[in-house]
Amino acid sequence: MQVYTAFLVACFLFITGSMLGWVTEVLFRRFFTAKKWINPGFLTGPYLPLYGFGIVGLFAVSFIPIYTGYPWVDAILIILIMGAFMTLIEYIAGLIFIKGMKIKLWDYTNRWGNIQGIICPLFSFLWTLVGAFFYFVIRPYAIDAVIWFVENIEFAYIIGLFSGFFIVDLAHSLNLTAKIRSFAKEHSIVVSFEKLKEKAKEKIEQSGAKRASFFAPFKSEFTLKEHLENYSQSLSTPAPETLSSEEPEETSK
Repeated sequence: MQVYTAFLVACFLFITGSMLGWVTEVLFRRFFTAKKWINPGFLTGPYLPLYGFGIVGLFAVSFIPIYTGYPWVDAILIILIMGAFMTLIEYIAGLIFIKGMKIKLWDYTNRWGNIQGIICPLFSFLWTLVGAFFYFVIRPYAIDAVIWFVENIEFAYIIGLFSGFFIVDLAHSLNLTAKIRSFAKEHSIVVSFEKLKEKAKEKIEQSGAKRASFFAPFKSEFTLKEHLENYSQSLSTPAPETLSSEEPEETSK
């Protein structure tokens, strides 16, 4: 029963983290990077698994028994471990997509000290700040939420409902990425998922047929292959001189 409860608690935290992470990414992109409303990630629904795994990991790390005799030192060490953990999760996720699926979900290539464009010191620092925020601000509420959930385990059906939608979405998205991977391997490229979505949006709206869907950017009269070919052609087309100095946009997980 304890293993079952622990599993449900992990699922509860995963759901919460995935959805809060999605909201954070949408707002961050709208007001700080892209300056537009963009559905982040490779899934269709309002959730980002990276953040889901992240909050589960942060919650677990926060209970690591570190006792130096100085509470402030204990807190610093925990927060540094959190920053390292989130950086590792980001690196593994980025590596899986780039090497395994030929898809780039974000790009830190122009950032100082980056490793393969997947992680960089700046964002590792930001992840450490996220860890500090979680430890001092969110963790107490997370503990209360977990206690409430355990005491009201009948709400586990919500997890089942979410899991159903998530699995269907994941299956659909993996089928989509398999097609993108096939095209990328054939053309010896790595596809920037966000730029592909942007090119698809431009193509759809330029056709005058309708506005591109926020949640389903490739759903239109055009096939995915046509969108990929349009994206591939844009790679060989020189950018206008006024845009040539722009940095690649940091994209989501």
